[in-house]
Amino acid sequence: MTLALRYAVRSDVGLLREGNEDSAYAGPHLLAVADGMGGYEAGEVASASVIASIAPLDSHPVPESELVEALSNALVTAKETLRGIVGTDPAVSSMGTTLTAMLWSGGTVALCHIGDSRAYLLRDGEFFQVTRDHTFVQALVDQGRIRPEDAVTHPQRSLLLRALDGKSDADPDMTVLDARAGDRFLLCSDGLPVVTSDEAILQVLAETAEPADTVVRLIELAIAGGGPDNITCIVADVVDTKHSRVRPTITPVFAGAAAGGTVHDTRPLGKAVSEADAGLTSLRTVLADGAADSLASAGGAAPVADVGSGDQARPAGRRETAADAPRRRRWPVMSVVLALFVVLIGVGLLIGYQVTQSQYYVGISQGQVAIYRGLNQSLFGISLSHVYQRTPVLVSLVPPTDVQAINRASAGSLVQAQHFVANIRADTCQAAYARLRQWELGKPKPVRVKRRIHGRTVIRVIIPPYPKPKPVIPAFCAASTAA
Repeated sequence: MTLALRYAVRSDVGLLREGNEDSAYAGPHLLAVADGMGGYEAGEVASASVIASIAPLDSHPVPESELVEALSNALVTAKETLRGIVGTDPAVSSMGTTLTAMLWSGGTVALCHIGDSRAYLLRDGEFFQVTRDHTFVQALVDQGRIRPEDAVTHPQRSLLLRALDGKSDADPDMTVLDARAGDRFLLCSDGLPVVTSDEAILQVLAETAEPADTVVRLIELAIAGGGPDNITCIVADVVDTKHSRVRPTITPVFAGAAAGGTVHDTRPLGKAVSEADAGLTSLRTVLADGAADSLASAGGAAPVADVGSGDQARPAGRRETAADAPRRRRWPVMSVVLALFVVLIGVGLLIGYQVTQSQYYVGISQGQVAIYRGLNQSLFGISLSHVYQRTPVLVSLVPPTDVQAINRASAGSLVQAQHFVANIRADTCQAAYARLRQWELGKPKPVRVKRRIHGRTVIRVIIPPYPKPKPVIPAFCAASTAA
C-alpha cells in the first residue's frame, strides 16, 4: 500500500485584523501552519521566515527513520533565522510565532508543535486533537483549576507559554504518528477553534468530501463566528494511490504572509459549493367553464289557470274549495321554518369549523412531532383535525417526559403550539449532545509512548480503538444551531 496526501490550504485575514500574520505551507511531504505574533509586520515576518526555513524539507522524500532528525534540524535553522532578524532590528524584538508542522514518509508522520496552533485527526468517524496547546489556560485545565469549557472565555486565553521567538530556546513537542488510508488531518491557527466548537469543525470535516471545499467552509464558519483573528486551515486526506480513484496533490502551496499576505490555494477563492441555477416557475391559468342550463319545453302541457296574488297555481277546470285556504297558509310557514332551520344548522357548522380551525395542538404523525390544526377529537368517526405542519423531530429521539407531555397536550393558539415544539426540539438536542459528551468522556485518550531516536526523546501517539458507536446528532439540531 502506497500512501499519499490530497490537500488544500487557505488563509484569511478575518474581520478585525488589518493584516495577515499567519503563514502556511502544504506540499506532498510537508504540512505547516505558523501564527505570527508581535504586531503587524513583526508577526508576519516571524511566521513567514519559519515557514521558509522548513519548506525545503518538501523538496525530497525523507526516510521514516530520519523524519524526526530532519524536522529538528530544520527547526534549528528557523531559530537561527529568527535570532538574526531580532539581532539586526531591535524594533521587532517582541515578535514570535507558533508552529505546527507534519513531515510525511509513507504512513509515518513526524509532528512538530509549539504554541496554540492545532492539529486534528478524523479517523473512522472519531475526532481527536493530537496536539496540546502551550497556553496558560491549558496549563490551568491540566491542573484541574478550570474546566475545558471555561478556557474559551478566560481573560488570559491568548497567553502563550512557549513559542519560537528568536530569544528563548523553547523546544517544540516532537511526536510520531502512524497514518492510515482514509485519515483526514486538519492543521489550523487558533483563529478557527477560538470561535468554533469541536462539534461544528467535526461536522464540516465529516460532511465535506473535497479538501478544497472543506477549508473554505471552515473559514466561512470562523467568519460567521466573528472572525476576530487571522484564520488559516490545511486539510489533508490520506489516500492509497493503488486503490483510490482520487489523485494525490503534488503542487506545493504557500498561503498567508508566506505568500505575500494573499490567499493562495489550488483553486480560485470562491464559494465552497457553487449554487445551482434557479429553476423557472411556470404560471398556470385555471379556466372556469360556465354551464348553461337549458329548459326543454313540455309539448302538449295542460293550460294553467289564472294565478292571483299569493295564490298557488292549480289545474284549470278545478275550483278552489274551503280546504285549500288553510293549506295555502300552512305551506309558506313550514317553508320558512325549514329554511330557517337549515340556515341555523349551516351557521352553526360554519362557526364550529372556524373555531376548530383557530385551534392547534402538538401530536405525532408518522413517527415525527407534528402540529395539528383543529381539535384532538372526532365526531361520528370523523377527525376534527388535520396535520398543519410536520417537524423533522423524530419521536424516537424525544425524551420520555416530552412524549408524555405531547400525549397530554391540549389545543391552543398556533404560537403556543410552535413554542411547545421549540421546547421539545431544544430538549431533544440537549439530550443528544449530552449523549455525545458522555461518549466523548468515555472515549480512550491517545496513549503517548516516549522513545529515544538519534539521542532525542520522541513521543509516539497510539490511538486505542473505541468499540462504542458514536451517538448521532440529529440534523435539525445542527440547523437550529446554525440559524
